[in-house]
Amino acid sequence: MKRFKRVVAISMALAMVLGSTAFAKATEGTQVMDADIASADAGENVTVEAISELAALASTDSTDTRKQQMATAARDVISGETITYNNSAQLSRLVQLGYTDAQNDGPISITKGVLNYNNWLGQSKDVYVVCLSGTDTSAENQTTGWWTDLLSGFEFNNKYVKNIKKVMSENIPAGSDVIVTGHSLGGMVAQQVVSDSTLKDNYNFLNTVTFGSPLINGFKREGTVKRLGDTSDVVPYLSVSTFLNVFWQTLGLNKEDGGYSVLDMQFHAHNESYNRTDVWGAYDVTGTKNGSKTLTLDFATTQFYHSPVTVTE
Repeated sequence: MKRFKRVVAISMALAMVLGSTAFAKATEGTQVMDADIASADAGENVTVEAISELAALASTDSTDTRKQQMATAARDVISGETITYNNSAQLSRLVQLGYTDAQNDGPISITKGVLNYNNWLGQSKDVYVVCLSGTDTSAENQTTGWWTDLLSGFEFNNKYVKNIKKVMSENIPAGSDVIVTGHSLGGMVAQQVVSDSTLKDNYNFLNTVTFGSPLINGFKREGTVKRLGDTSDVVPYLSVSTFLNVFWQTLGLNKEDGGYSVLDMQFHAHNESYNRTDVWGAYDVTGTKNGSKTLTLDFATTQFYHSPVTVTE
C-alpha cells in the first residue's frame, strides 16, 4: 500500500511539474499588463491610454488566444467600473489574472459584488468573490509550486490555504456570504478553504467553482461545488480521490469538449479552454449549466494578495 501511494505521489508530482513548465514557457513575454494592473491595485488613477492599450490587445488578431482573454479581464479590473458577469468563462478569466503573466501581486484576489438569482422574487445577495490562481513556477516566494500541488492533491493542509485564511480574515467581514473560485491548484485549495472548520464558522460559503481541478475534501465542503473540466484536460483527475472516490471524481466533473488535439491538451485545454464562452458560456457564474445566476462585480474594490512561503500570523 505504501509503495502504491509513493508511485501515485511521484506520478502526480511529475504531471504538475510538467504542467507548470509548459505554463511558464507559454507565458514568457506577456508582461504588457503588469504596470497597469499594479497601479490599479495600488489605488492609483489609470490613464485612458492604458485602458485603450488593453482594449486594443483584446481585439487584435493575435495567435496568443489566452493573452487576448486575459486582456479582456484586465480591462474590466483596471476600469474600476461595476460590470455584470453572466457565465463561468468570464469568471475564469478573472481567476487567471492571479498569474504572474498578468501581475505580480497574486495569486489571491477579492472583489465585492452582488449575486443575482434572476428569479421572479428578484432575489440577490451581497457577496465577496475570492479568486485563486494555480500552479505558477514563475512566481517568486509564492506557495504555488509543485509541492503545494502534491499536498493539496492528497488533501493535506498547506501554506497556500493558510495564506488564504489570513487574507480572508483580514479583508472580509465575519458573517459575509462568499463565493470561491479557482483554476487548477487554485481550484483544489478552493475546496480546502470551503472545508475548513474555522472558515465555515466565520463565513457562509454559497458556491465554489473550479476550473481544471480534481475533487478535494468531498465530504467536508460547504455550499454548492461545481467542477468544470475540458475533456482533453487530465489535471481534474490528479488527486487522491481518483483512487478513493473514483465515481465521485468522474461523475462530479462537468465536462465540455474544447476541440483540442492530443498535442494541445497540456497547455491549451488546461488553460485556454475555461476562458472560452463558446465552450463554457452556457454555464452561469455558479458553474451551473443553463443556470440563470449572474454576478455584478464592483471592480473598484478588487485587490490582489500575495501567498508568501513564510506565513505570518
